[in-house]
Amino acid sequence: MSEIDFADFAAHRHPFDLLEMSRLEEIAKSTSCFKAPKGEIILEIGQPVLGLCLIMSGAVDLITPEDNVLLHLNVGNCFGERALLNNEGAPNRAVASEDTLYFSIPKVLFDQIIKETPSFHAYFDSSLAKRKAKPHTPDQTTSLISMTVGELMTPNPITINPTATVMQAAQVMAEKNISCVLITENDSLTGILTSGDLTHRVVAKGRPLDSPVREVMTPTPFTLGPDSLGFDAMMAMTERSHTHLPIIKNNKLVGILTNTNLVRQQAVSAPFLIGDIQRQSDFASLNKIVAKVPQMLAQLVGSGVEAHHIGRIVTNVTDSLTRRLVHLAEGKFGPAPVPYLWLACGSQGRQEQTGVSDQDNCLILDDRYNAQDHAAYFKQFAQYVSDGLDACGFFYCPGDMMATNPQWCQPAAVWRGYFDTWIATPDPMAQMLASVMFDLRPIVGDESLFADMYQGTLDKAQKNSIFRAHMISNSLGHTPPLSFFRGFALIKKGEHKDTVDLKLNGVVPIVDLARAYALQAGITAANTRERLILAKEHGTLSASGAQDLIDAYDLIASMRLEHQAKQIREGQKPDNYMAPASLSDLERNHLKDAFTVIKTLQSALGNSQGANI
Repeated sequence: MSEIDFADFAAHRHPFDLLEMSRLEEIAKSTSCFKAPKGEIILEIGQPVLGLCLIMSGAVDLITPEDNVLLHLNVGNCFGERALLNNEGAPNRAVASEDTLYFSIPKVLFDQIIKETPSFHAYFDSSLAKRKAKPHTPDQTTSLISMTVGELMTPNPITINPTATVMQAAQVMAEKNISCVLITENDSLTGILTSGDLTHRVVAKGRPLDSPVREVMTPTPFTLGPDSLGFDAMMAMTERSHTHLPIIKNNKLVGILTNTNLVRQQAVSAPFLIGDIQRQSDFASLNKIVAKVPQMLAQLVGSGVEAHHIGRIVTNVTDSLTRRLVHLAEGKFGPAPVPYLWLACGSQGRQEQTGVSDQDNCLILDDRYNAQDHAAYFKQFAQYVSDGLDACGFFYCPGDMMATNPQWCQPAAVWRGYFDTWIATPDPMAQMLASVMFDLRPIVGDESLFADMYQGTLDKAQKNSIFRAHMISNSLGHTPPLSFFRGFALIKKGEHKDTVDLKLNGVVPIVDLARAYALQAGITAANTRERLILAKEHGTLSASGAQDLIDAYDLIASMRLEHQAKQIREGQKPDNYMAPASLSDLERNHLKDAFTVIKTLQSALGNSQGANI
């Protein structure tokens, strides 16, 4: 086959149509054409990939290490790009499913092309987050989202022994020009003493200067790890009115984070919403603060922040709002008669909220709860909090999955009975409820009411093969919007005609898959991305399957947020319905690839009924 044959063929195939014909003719000089009869293995798993393959005629199946067909490739499709981009062996087996002719562009030439033509490179990068990432000035909230506590903190903080005197502590602080010292004993953090503590607990109280610091320090202070986001730290410090935060890794003190560290990042906007929320005392004032969240979301998307970080940030604001409403409820109705725990499920429970969300929550009460004496209190308590959430834009759950429903405001013993019954009798309703409840996350209250219960439930569910089989079946209920010929299956009529629902048919199928994998491994994490990563580590999901599904999740979540951000900037109410026609050819191709990955892994999980994929 002549060199011009390749150029003529490739010129009409994306992304080669991004290149000039003269460049294609140059590429043709180094490109070879190969024949592969039906059934021939073109690439074996782990085999070095010598070039980018472009199918001229016939078809090729990509088969995973577990012998599942990942993709069926036709004329004009390419394969081998992932291995070339990552400098690794073939992740999947490539088999000719028909008599096939294909071109092979040498790796050295492929590397040269992607360096010269960013849009060509972008076509082969399935991660939208990577394609969209762009450098941005670390202003406002963005710096705190993109930086970890480890990058913000002051390492190797000054420490003293708890037997040291107040005078010695003050001298150290003055000598080192610092605003606090950390108290350690046997290499373990036992307390913190700040300059404010010296003022309020020593000078103002007239304590002798030879008092040991253990008498005036703040014992067992709140801490975070160095891998936490800067936003998490600022939220925690703001809610607790702390100005200093010790940083612990592997039970060892590694740093200190202060307000000064955060102010240096010129952090405004999102973190300060948390502080503003904590200062409000009525629904109208809270609504004004929370109404700024959509604009914050649009700014974060525009700054190139990754979708899973945005979901976490938006959820943190909702968590703070919930805690504030609970505090106001206690102020209005008095202290709770028995301990309780307010939990969120749904997207808030998974820390995946976007610009569109209802409320999904429940209450677990201490077993000392007595309906005759306590029901009235918790009824008005739950109603107040749910009304407050609704007033701030988190509308009432259409399925009544809220603490205002007496069914979801019960003592711990009743909740244990719920879980046991769902596992023992996994009918469709039980499966639906179990799916919702496996995403529960404590927000405020006595977390001990849930910890043992949740772990015990996971253990029982993991051991019950019938329940797991039903859960797997339930996880396949939402399918990606692909037609038989790999086009988009669009909504055919109504308000959202000619669109796809990126939540119901894009994000939700992956959420369901991740929950099923997590259940198989007994993973307690509720976040979808975390579940996929941990499922890979536990072996319930193969490395290639996990990476493909994470890439698909990141891409769909990013497109969903970009769609919402565009609506917000145009003054519209954000939703989940996106018209594929609004995307470029490149974006549509990647979205189809993401949906195909979901469909493939759903099929594999359904066929395995609980086996590793």
